[in-house]
Amino acid sequence: MTTSRCAIVTGAARGIGAAVAERLAADGFAVAVLDLDESRCRPVVENIEAGGGRALAVGADVCDEAGVQVAVQRVAEQLGAPTVLVNNAGIIRDNLLFKMTTEDWDTVMDVHLRGSFLMTRATQAFMIDTGWGRIVNVSSTSALGKRGQANYAAAKAGLQGFTKTLALELGKFGVTANAVAPGFIETDMTAATAERIGVPFEEFTKARAAEIPVARTGTPGDIAHAVSFFTGEAAGFVSGQVLYVAGGPKT
Repeated sequence: MTTSRCAIVTGAARGIGAAVAERLAADGFAVAVLDLDESRCRPVVENIEAGGGRALAVGADVCDEAGVQVAVQRVAEQLGAPTVLVNNAGIIRDNLLFKMTTEDWDTVMDVHLRGSFLMTRATQAFMIDTGWGRIVNVSSTSALGKRGQANYAAAKAGLQGFTKTLALELGKFGVTANAVAPGFIETDMTAATAERIGVPFEEFTKARAAEIPVARTGTPGDIAHAVSFFTGEAAGFVSGQVLYVAGGPKT
């Protein structure tokens, strides 16, 4: 049913984004693998093509308004009208508030919020024209507040408000909007955090797992599974929701 549909996944060269791109391809979508560096997207594209799927590597800065327009148009011309968008591109610039620079704040806000806004605005017309669409924004449990992440927490909380508003505005056009909020996921980003604080990653993940009810940390595949649900045909009556994929309850 989804073989003629196209999805764009931002921040898809690695980690959660790559896992989501590969899962959506397995679900039958043609997938635009979008990231800052197009060459870094190609291994993900090759994996998708090796599995019999269709994919396109796209280099673009989600914060660049003109660049986003060009990228989305390229996807539409080469893969088809993008009717699924996963806003996953993200960045961290962690620090305590009194040490956080204005640049640290602005950079995180730009990638998460401006980037998601620009990508959504550029793709929603295709969804409305088609009468069907799925938008999934990748938030975080940090939206509930996390020491040292005033910028990241605010951006991820902002994405949840953005998601709910999209659901209200676009629902009548057959477009749903939902958010997935990961807890601790084993990625290059969390590995970098462990390295920054001087703790071996294995030790770091073991400590985190001890705090999680299901007694393990998450994987990119866990998030990809949740995104797959939201982008499916059967999820058409689910919109404006935030799903915490964190191994336990969150509020």
